[in-house]
Amino acid sequence: MWGPRAFSRGITASITRMLLSTKECSTVAAVAAIRADTCGLKSLCQGTRLSKVATFEQACSGVMARYQCTGLHRTLVNETRRTATRMAMFRSVSTSAQPSVSGLGSLVSGLSNGQRKAVTWWLGASSAWVFSMVVLGGVTRLTRSGLSMTDWKFTGEKPPQSEEEWHAEFERYKLSPEYKRVNKSMTLEEFKFIYWMEWAHRMWGRGLGIAFIIPFTAFLMNGAITKPLAARLGLLFTMGGTQAFVGWWMVRSGLQEPDSPHQVPRVSPYRLASHLTSAFAIYALMVWTTLSSAFPAPLSATTNGSGVAAMSQLRAKSLPFAVLLSVTALSGAFVAGLDAGHAYNTFPLMNGRWVPEEYWDVQGWRNAFENTAAVQFHHRCLAISTLVGSAALWKYGIGLKDLPKTPRLLLHGLALGTAMQVTLGISTLLMYVPVSLGAAHQAGALSLFTISLALIHSLRSHTLTPFQIALSKYGTPAAAAVVVGLGGAAAISA
Repeated sequence: MWGPRAFSRGITASITRMLLSTKECSTVAAVAAIRADTCGLKSLCQGTRLSKVATFEQACSGVMARYQCTGLHRTLVNETRRTATRMAMFRSVSTSAQPSVSGLGSLVSGLSNGQRKAVTWWLGASSAWVFSMVVLGGVTRLTRSGLSMTDWKFTGEKPPQSEEEWHAEFERYKLSPEYKRVNKSMTLEEFKFIYWMEWAHRMWGRGLGIAFIIPFTAFLMNGAITKPLAARLGLLFTMGGTQAFVGWWMVRSGLQEPDSPHQVPRVSPYRLASHLTSAFAIYALMVWTTLSSAFPAPLSATTNGSGVAAMSQLRAKSLPFAVLLSVTALSGAFVAGLDAGHAYNTFPLMNGRWVPEEYWDVQGWRNAFENTAAVQFHHRCLAISTLVGSAALWKYGIGLKDLPKTPRLLLHGLALGTAMQVTLGISTLLMYVPVSLGAAHQAGALSLFTISLALIHSLRSHTLTPFQIALSKYGTPAAAAVVVGLGGAAAISA
């Protein structure tokens, strides 16, 4: 980083070289005076914001005046001029990233504040819609409604309008393995409930697509969508369309006859995990885009040197925690896919043992994903690891005295949210997964994920590494190609 800290390092190095080479500073008194001036100037520089250049230059002049007759004077003059030039450049870049929102690489560069705020509100509302979509999907699964509709159309399905149509739809459901093995005593009224749950989930997703594309078109026509933002939003829309194919690909697996005559029909846990991972990816990108629109200038651009250093240190610890949190959420998808929450409903022991007897019941690598005992045991271990990790991250972050207020508040929220989520998960297990607690647990995971994203976003650096520059340039088209490929594969296999 350019500015006062760079100057203080340069001055310290210059004085050290001069002390070793000149005879004018050979007395103990001279050495002590120079060291005192260096420490004082260094302390001043580290506490000086880039906007206070006049104070900085005045302090430099005072120090140089005391060494007018020494060989240090020319070194100090040269160092000051170089640093002042760099500070002017840095200040111009920093200023351009403020309210005018024209920072390099910003998704909303060139937009007025009014346009940016309107786009931000729209993106925030879309993010909330995706959040509700994920929670509604969880409720659909918990009420065992996901296999009630035995066909799928991309444009939507018209629900039954008369009793004859309801009976015809019910007869189609009676041909499914779920009805034959689980719901043979189901009445028409009970079928209507699970049908409406699945229909609502599908139509809520289609409604999201409409609520996304119409404002996008309006903003685009009014010049409120920049080229980088258009590419990002195009990727999000493509991901949303692909998610529909992945969802039907998942449902299709539950409409097949199970291999064993005693096996309960359910969707493939691998496809359920894919569907949930895709939903989390869409939500994460949507939230990150919203935050980038709301706060286009990184916090580090207006923070002093010691604060930037604290943010950098915390960012290095926050990224591994975010990975751990994501893996824990993914393991929850396998718990849901196997209905593993309805087994081993004790805590902390599992049927009186720390490691259940059935842990190795499935051979090979599939044991980690298809064995109920192993899947639940892994989710427990990951949840406790996440709790310990959040506590360690909180303690580390709070110990950084120069950490700005925003990431500090997010750290408090992350630690509290993790503790609440683990408590909610244990309660859900002990109470045999009631729908209300199960849905709340899924919403809690998504909320915790949101706080983690916000923390990492607040800690982002104002300078881009070569990798980040390449990612900003080629990341969106590469991701779009992957998404289209996965969606095509899901559509073909479905």
